[in-house]
Amino acid sequence: MKHLMFAVALSVALIGCADKEKSSAAPTPEPLQAADVNAGKVLAERDCKGCHGLDGRGTAPGIPDLAAQQERYLLASIAEYKGGKRTHAALKEMAEQMSEADVRNVVGYYAGLPPIASTPETSAPVFLPYENGKTLASACTKCHGADGNTTTPGVPSIAGQQLRYFVVAIQEYLNGVRKTDPMHSLLRRLSKLDMESLALYFASQTPAQRGAPSFGDPAAGEPLTAVCGGCHGPRGVSTDAATPNLAGQDASYLVNAIKAYPKSRRHEGMEAYVGDLGKADIENIAAFYAIQKSRPAEKGQTIVQGLIEKCNRCHEANVDNASMAVPKINGQDKDYLIMALRAYRDDRRESSMMHNMSLPYSDSIIESVSSHYANRPAG
Repeated sequence: MKHLMFAVALSVALIGCADKEKSSAAPTPEPLQAADVNAGKVLAERDCKGCHGLDGRGTAPGIPDLAAQQERYLLASIAEYKGGKRTHAALKEMAEQMSEADVRNVVGYYAGLPPIASTPETSAPVFLPYENGKTLASACTKCHGADGNTTTPGVPSIAGQQLRYFVVAIQEYLNGVRKTDPMHSLLRRLSKLDMESLALYFASQTPAQRGAPSFGDPAAGEPLTAVCGGCHGPRGVSTDAATPNLAGQDASYLVNAIKAYPKSRRHEGMEAYVGDLGKADIENIAAFYAIQKSRPAEKGQTIVQGLIEKCNRCHEANVDNASMAVPKINGQDKDYLIMALRAYRDDRRESSMMHNMSLPYSDSIIESVSSHYANRPAG
């Protein structure tokens, strides 16, 4: 057990991102003491090879490769367990029992190994959520239009719709919270990554400009939307990924959706406001929102590449700078990268920079970024 736990201690120490501004302002760190690589190999043989092998390759999905990893980052991570900055009681105890020389030697051994070469067996296609969503969207075109702009009264347009709201809506149909249609049976085939991909694709489409509906008075509806704007944004264009856009929506659908509270839809705030609205008020509100100009809620075509460019600022530009504690992630195990990014996003790992970068991203985006780096040559 002791051997396994030290291997895990190294495993969870790999991912992080240095704040470049703080790093540049900090004094130059002292040179690392030379490691006894032979002694480190003995420790690796005894304590680590069950998970990481003597060649530094993770022995199962979710176990990171240690070969050729940045020394200073590994040392800093072990020190954080020892000092309690990273929380894991067993790993803290293990780190406390190790001498500084032991840590330095085993880290030096793994850092000095050649990078792990990728093979056809370890490589997998890079996951592209937007393209995956585009493929899945073909099943939705009959009702919602090729790009999510419906022309069928009573059927919602989903072009430009907010991503998180879209996923929640799918789940509500599947759970019976919303009244279902026979077509919704198609949703049961979707994995969570598929749901998020589909949402990202439609969120990135441009909503069409609508003409005035045959009912309602948009001018009379405008003052009635003053309360609505607090959540749904000015003129129905939401800035919250969990709150739907109303601008450019099919007016008949909006009427039906408003009337559904509190009968087949539940939302305390919505129920409190729409409960006193009469038929004319509801139609006027729907008419107002229907003619408003909307916009895409996401830029799914470029979102992954943009995030990768941000990651590269630390993990490419500084990865060969031995004075900085920035881990190498090219060629790293994909499942491990996914787990690490989720941990930062969900506030289960400490790093203000990584937390701020990971917080907005869904599992599909994390999957895509992780598969990108996993498929790059290690170095």
